[in-house]
Amino acid sequence: MNTAAMEQTRFWRADELGGVELLHARYIEQRFAPHVHEGYVFTVIERGAQRFHHRGSEHLAPVGSMVLINPDEVHTGSKAHEEGWLYRGFYPEIAQVTTVLDELNLGRGGLPSFSASVLRDAELTRTFATLHQLLDSGGAALQQQTCWREALLMLFRRHARIPDPPSAGREPRAVAQARELLAARLVEPPSLEELAAAVNLSPFHFARVFRKATGLPPHAWLKQRRLEQARALLKEGCAPSSVAMQLGFADQSHLSRQFKQAYGVAPGEYRMACARSFKTAPA
Repeated sequence: MNTAAMEQTRFWRADELGGVELLHARYIEQRFAPHVHEGYVFTVIERGAQRFHHRGSEHLAPVGSMVLINPDEVHTGSKAHEEGWLYRGFYPEIAQVTTVLDELNLGRGGLPSFSASVLRDAELTRTFATLHQLLDSGGAALQQQTCWREALLMLFRRHARIPDPPSAGREPRAVAQARELLAARLVEPPSLEELAAAVNLSPFHFARVFRKATGLPPHAWLKQRRLEQARALLKEGCAPSSVAMQLGFADQSHLSRQFKQAYGVAPGEYRMACARSFKTAPA
């Protein structure tokens, strides 16, 4: 069997995150020679296991773990399982990390670094795996940018010893303006950076203020607003395909998934039930 032919890689850059480099790869016979990255490396091991040399020691990263490499640290990489290893990798430049931390005034203590090479933190691993899948699927900029910031804050607070960010304050005027802007742009929503600029706050500070005021991050609030509008249109008799197009859902199946998750029934079923109730209502 030609195991090298079974290896697969997908490399791309997340434009909505300023070009953060991403990799989804399965390696079997690949052996990485000693090398460095100018920026950080965060990887999630999805299957198999990886062995690597880092900071003078050999390390084993099993399935469900994360590998953390600081900028300019020499490391290698090879399989530690006969089937190789499948992983999702983030390769942000230093500025792509520190700019986010600076939005919460957390970048004043010098360049943050990790002491662990292999991390076993189930919640964090799930967070970064989900984020990588979101970036791979081409989700909306608002959601990508918010989730990226939240994941970075979780990682660096827990494992790079940065200070806790200040509590999110109350900015009722900014939140009200943002809600108006989101409601007006359901089909083509603004990015997190656009929203923050419109209300004169930094993106990460705005996202935390908005969540504190509404209980939801901006992209989730937008999703709920779309679903409320979808329900109103379906009640009026609009076809699900038309509703999906009017409100900026990717397609009818996208509307159906989100509608059923929220309300427990499919859009078509909801529309028919509303139509029957109108027919039987007393005059």
